[in-house]
Amino acid sequence: MSFLFGFSFSSLSYAQSTDDILEYLPSIIASAKARLPRPVDFSIRSPRITNSAEYTIELSTDSWNIPTNSSYTAAVAETTTDELQRAIDWAKQQNYGRVIIPDGHYLVSKYGNDIYQAGIVLHSETEYVLSPGTTIEMYRNNKWNYCVLNINGETDVIVRGGTIKGDRSNHIFTPRSGDGATAHDEGHGICVWGGSERVLVEGMNIHGVTGDGSLLVGSVDVQYSNNNIHHNRRQGISVVGGIRVRIDRNEIHHIKGTSPQFGVDIEGAGREDRDILIERNTFHHNRGGDIVNTSGKNVFITHNRMDQGTEGADHRYIDGPIVTWENTDNVIAHNTITMYNGSVNGRLGYIQYSGGNDRNRSTTYVHDNVCNNCGMYMYRAEGADIRRNKFLGYFLSLSEFRNAVVVDNLVTYNDDGPFFCWDYRFNQAYGFASGNKIGDRVVNIPLSNTRPHTLSCVVAGF
Repeated sequence: MSFLFGFSFSSLSYAQSTDDILEYLPSIIASAKARLPRPVDFSIRSPRITNSAEYTIELSTDSWNIPTNSSYTAAVAETTTDELQRAIDWAKQQNYGRVIIPDGHYLVSKYGNDIYQAGIVLHSETEYVLSPGTTIEMYRNNKWNYCVLNINGETDVIVRGGTIKGDRSNHIFTPRSGDGATAHDEGHGICVWGGSERVLVEGMNIHGVTGDGSLLVGSVDVQYSNNNIHHNRRQGISVVGGIRVRIDRNEIHHIKGTSPQFGVDIEGAGREDRDILIERNTFHHNRGGDIVNTSGKNVFITHNRMDQGTEGADHRYIDGPIVTWENTDNVIAHNTITMYNGSVNGRLGYIQYSGGNDRNRSTTYVHDNVCNNCGMYMYRAEGADIRRNKFLGYFLSLSEFRNAVVVDNLVTYNDDGPFFCWDYRFNQAYGFASGNKIGDRVVNIPLSNTRPHTLSCVVAGF
């Protein structure tokens, strides 16, 4: 199917109209030298499960006896892990394509190694359905790492429904033998790693883990849809090497406890992160921030709602709602961001960090966002296309920046804020500007590609 600019699109795993696709193509006004944004020109491949045979796990058979709603003991947890795993393995051997885990409280935990506590291992070419009254909970342990559900090197896996619960409330933070550290920040609800492909996590309640609601490492074609991910210590979802990843329509909130504390963190640590779509999610009450991209290429952050939350004066972001690094490749469009108490960076709804030597030639597109009581800041970098945003009560700022296009944005004053040197703040900035407003008034911003623009009050400080 052929669309604008000569790109070819295959359909995404969720049905989308042409209008939906075009939402990801920010319109570009002539006069900018910046490249066009890459469209969402990738299709995320959904799991392919060809066998429709369905099995509802029987809790008691001649081969296994699975405890539910039993006493909270290590022995019960180990027994439940062994027996539930035996039933899941048997279903795979019998070639069932859909396995239903009936209502019940399943307490799991088994020795993996000195630093890892094992949960339940899932298999390829299988859809696992947790019934509405099903909870799989990790029993109290003192390990640095665990996976309540483990998808390791598998293909074509669906997990949906029910609740995954960690042991955060009663975890034993035993000091590590080598250095005495007690972070224990790798306890995860669902692990997707080892080169897994075509995985869908949908409609789940994932909470109370010592690390991430889900950790994705070195995997391809992974989707998180319509989940409630909350009250985890480290992250909502961590993408540590992911290609073709879709995170949509989730509610991710109350992430707090140990750094980085973001709703979604893209941080490859030397692995490739590429073709990532984060859309139509709701984020709130996350301590570090909502979305951070340190390594991802072709990342689309669109139509999300982000709210700092109002739990009191101590409820502040550390970094901010949206954070990217200059070496990444982003389209940030149609998001609504609300801040109250700010962060260590002030009330910046979007901030682009820079090491100053990244030399990234990709353009960052920031289009059609609404920032309530917040603004944006990019520095020591080049290549930004900033259009039709509303920064209500804070500023738009660029420092030591080249090739910026700033068009048709709106800044309004905060009644409690200073009016001096406030609205459009530039230091050593090059580019083009047109049609920008402060309130109802169009302002002239003399950006040029040949001469740096600096406001004297910015240099002097305020």
